[in-house]
Amino acid sequence: MFRITTVLTTALLFVSAGVIADETAPDSAAVADGAATAAETATAEEASAASDEGEGPAPPELTYQTGRIVLPNKAATLELGEKYRYLDPQQTETMLVAWGNPPGSETLGAVVPASLSPFDDGGWAVIVTYIDDGHVDDEDAQKIDYAEMLEEMQEGTRSANEARQDAGYGSVELLGWAEQPHYDQSARKLFWAKELKFDGGEINTLNYDVRVLGREGVLSLNAVAGMPQIEMVRTDMQDLLTMASFNEGYRYEDFNEKTDKVAAYGIGALVAGGLAAKAGLFAKLGALLIAFKKFIIIGVVALGGLLMKLFRRKSDSPMPT
Repeated sequence: MFRITTVLTTALLFVSAGVIADETAPDSAAVADGAATAAETATAEEASAASDEGEGPAPPELTYQTGRIVLPNKAATLELGEKYRYLDPQQTETMLVAWGNPPGSETLGAVVPASLSPFDDGGWAVIVTYIDDGHVDDEDAQKIDYAEMLEEMQEGTRSANEARQDAGYGSVELLGWAEQPHYDQSARKLFWAKELKFDGGEINTLNYDVRVLGREGVLSLNAVAGMPQIEMVRTDMQDLLTMASFNEGYRYEDFNEKTDKVAAYGIGALVAGGLAAKAGLFAKLGALLIAFKKFIIIGVVALGGLLMKLFRRKSDSPMPT
């Protein structure tokens, strides 16, 4: 096996920190193909009941798209059908800020269920991002000892907690795989899930990751929820796994070794990178925050309270970058 340094490159909600958005992607919303991709505006009925109970202002209205979604970088497409809806990057930013995240998140958009508003109790979203580090060689996929990798990730997480605490954050413990990594070599799709325990958290956290390998980059999807939601998350993530694919010219098999960039890592680093960062664990905390939101697990948990309890600095000093 290989040795990994402890870093954080968490990828998409229901996605990861350290994920790099495609800087060449146009600023326009995702292309909507045909009548099946219709825009719709969230209604008052979708507003969170919390606002009616005096817990804060009403959530913003969001404009959704459905059906076949070509992502803003034109590299990949989501075939959402009727069960899910898409938010373009601007609408996703509105949602993330309403969830309590700082502005400025770079995403390719988000996917939410058609049956729930992302502001409803139990609502969720998948934040879509793109890692443009180059073509990832999957030769090591069948050789990885994930039990050994887990031990190294756990050791690295423990080692990084002192730095986290010095920076004003609580500690985090990687308890184990909630879903052992699995790579579908024919589809070039990878998924896994981790169970995490954050200092002060009443429930353990589920981080469910999906990666779709492409010609010169990786489409990244990440779910963050409470462990009691694992069955729901697993079902929805497996749905999305089949709905996301690269377009012609951007597919894994379109790779040209003479002209295309090659990533400096393989499948193992994609998995280990889900809990790891070059500047130290959680150094890029803001990127992880895009993957967190309100999840109602037991009773009513306020969004601000949950986020602040898990991630708020213990001082007013600026976040490390």
